[in-house]
Amino acid sequence: MPIDFNQQIIEEFRANAGRVGGPFAGARLLLLTTTGARSGAPHTTPLGYLPDGGEQVLVIASAGGAPRHPDWFRNLTADPRVTVENGVFTYEARAVVLGGAERDQAFARAAEADPGWADYQAKTARVLPVVALRQVTGGPPNISAPSWGAALKLVHDGFRHEFALIRKEIAESGPGLGAQLRVNCLTLCQGLHFHHTGEDAGMFAVLGSRNPELAPTLDRLNREHERIAALMAELRDVLSAGDADPPRVLAEVERLTEEVESHLAYEEEQLIPILDATQP
Repeated sequence: MPIDFNQQIIEEFRANAGRVGGPFAGARLLLLTTTGARSGAPHTTPLGYLPDGGEQVLVIASAGGAPRHPDWFRNLTADPRVTVENGVFTYEARAVVLGGAERDQAFARAAEADPGWADYQAKTARVLPVVALRQVTGGPPNISAPSWGAALKLVHDGFRHEFALIRKEIAESGPGLGAQLRVNCLTLCQGLHFHHTGEDAGMFAVLGSRNPELAPTLDRLNREHERIAALMAELRDVLSAGDADPPRVLAEVERLTEEVESHLAYEEEQLIPILDATQP
């Protein structure tokens, strides 16, 4: 893509917590910053990505089917240390180029979910690389928010966005449930599980110790976490069935979405004023 077009997307992405309009409206998009192989300068590129469990996301060096690898791919093969922005979190990651059967399986999932990837591959003699971006441990990722309450809302909106994407993908899928769509659902469940267990052990514990009057609210939120965990377990059971059909999966996702939406709204109503009031 032209540099000025890329820069427009980058600015819009950062200004709107990862949401952009135009051809990428509603897409899963991230910003990948690599180190220039020749210049040593940072280069940021907007890329579509594929969920792949809680430990990594996948990007494909398609360059629209061009005969040469894109610059960002050549950069990360020279230096695999990269920075990832997903609209909610910014974190350091290690780029790993997948090979062999692992690459082929990941690309097949991508092409099944979006035939555009297969079209790009058909345009070029090179094998389109699939790259895993794996977060480097060493502390939680950064959240670009002016307050703790705003940070909580930003995380919640990230989950809302992903639920909306998955419902749309299931509704538009064919008679069978594709492998990548299963991965998308399972990755969302894993992320929500980690978020809730982190809240239970961290934020809720701290708020409860400092604000005893919050006990009824926190008890309700903990019960809702348990209810959501049970719904996610039911969804995983449906996804694990070899003959899982989209209407049944969509019904489970809609049921989970309704519960999560209610929970997030209540949590924001009750906790954001307290979080922002205690901001140092």
